[in-house]
Amino acid sequence: MDVRLAAQPRRYRVHIGRDLLDNVGDQTRECLGPQSSRVAIISNQTVFDLYGARVVKSLEASDFLVASWLMGDGERFKSLVTLQKALQFLSSAGLERADSVIALGGGVVGDLAGFAAAIYLRGIPLIQVPTTVIAQIDSAVGGKTAVNLRAGKNLVGAFHQPCTVIADVETIKTLPARELVSGWCEAIKNGAVGSRDLFDQTVMFLSTLKSGTAAHSARALPALIKAHCTFKAEIVRHDEREDAKRTDNRSRRVLNFGHTIGHALEALTRYRRFRHGEAVGHGMLVAGEISKNLGLLAASELTLLREAVRMCGPLPPAADLAPKEIMDLVRTDKKIVGGEVQWVLLKGIGKPRIVAGKEIPSPLIRDALIRGLGTIA
Repeated sequence: MDVRLAAQPRRYRVHIGRDLLDNVGDQTRECLGPQSSRVAIISNQTVFDLYGARVVKSLEASDFLVASWLMGDGERFKSLVTLQKALQFLSSAGLERADSVIALGGGVVGDLAGFAAAIYLRGIPLIQVPTTVIAQIDSAVGGKTAVNLRAGKNLVGAFHQPCTVIADVETIKTLPARELVSGWCEAIKNGAVGSRDLFDQTVMFLSTLKSGTAAHSARALPALIKAHCTFKAEIVRHDEREDAKRTDNRSRRVLNFGHTIGHALEALTRYRRFRHGEAVGHGMLVAGEISKNLGLLAASELTLLREAVRMCGPLPPAADLAPKEIMDLVRTDKKIVGGEVQWVLLKGIGKPRIVAGKEIPSPLIRDALIRGLGTIA
C-alpha cells in the first residue's frame, strides 16, 4: 500500500508493506532514472548487520555501485562532527549530482543522512528506508533533516524531501523494547493532534499488542502505518516548511506536541537517558497538564491521554530533573517565535491549539512539570 505525498520540488510515494527491502534497488532505479550509477548507504552497525546485505544485493541487481558508511548508534551522534564525517564519505564515494544517498535506519540515521544529502553538492537525491516505528510514521516522511547542537536539538538542518520512502514493516519485528515504546509514543502524539479516529485506531492497536493477539496486530500494522503517513502527508501538503505565522490546527507546528519539553529533557540529559519518543511521551503529559490547567482540556481527556501513553510502555524516570533547568533549555527551543515559546496544547483529543508562552503563567508550567513528569515511570 502506498501514500502519495505532494511536496516541493516533487511528489513522491511512501511504499508500505512487507519484504520491501528486496525491492529497494528497483524502487531506487525507478526514482533516479538511468543516469544514476552510484548510491551511498548511511546506516549504523545494528541496522546494517540485520538488513545491509539484502539492500546492497537489491541495489547491485539494479546496476548500482554501492558504498556504505556506518555512523554511531544514538541521538548523541546526530552532531556536526558526525555530519562532517558523512560528507567526507560521500566525497570519497565519488557521488555526483544524479547519484543518491540512501538512509537505512531509524530517525537519527534518516535525519543525519538527509541533511548530508541536502548540502552535499548543494543537494543530491535522497532515498529513505526507515526501519523503526518512529521513522516510518514520522521522521522519514516530510523532508525535515537536522543535527543537534549542545544548545538544543535539531537547531541546524534543512528541508530536503526524499525521492521515495520504502517502509518495510517487517523490520519492526527486530526492534528492542525501548525503541518500540519510543515509536508508539510518537504514534500517540500523531493521534492526539490529528483526529479522534487516528488516536482510537492507535490505542486499539496497542490494546491488541498488550492482549497478546500477535497475529491480529501483524495484520493491522501496515494499515496503521499508512494511516499515520496519510495524516503526516496531509499536514505537509498544507504547510511544508512550518510557517511561523500559522496557528491553525493543520499547521505543521502541531506535530511538535510534546516536543517542547521532550527536546529539553533530551538535551538536559545529553541524549543518554531518553530515546526521542520516550522524552516526547513525558512532554505530552506535561503539555496535557498545562492544557487542563488553562481550562482548555477536560480532565477526562487528560486521563485518556495518560492511559494512552501508559499503554506505550514504561518511560525512563524524569521526576528528578529540575524544573528550572528544563525551562532554561525550553527557552532555546527552535520553535520560539518573536522571543516567545510556542506551546502546542490540546482543546481535546485531535484538537490541537498553539499558545504563546506569554499566555501561560510560569507557576502553572512549573506545576505541570512536577505533575506531568511524575505521572509515568
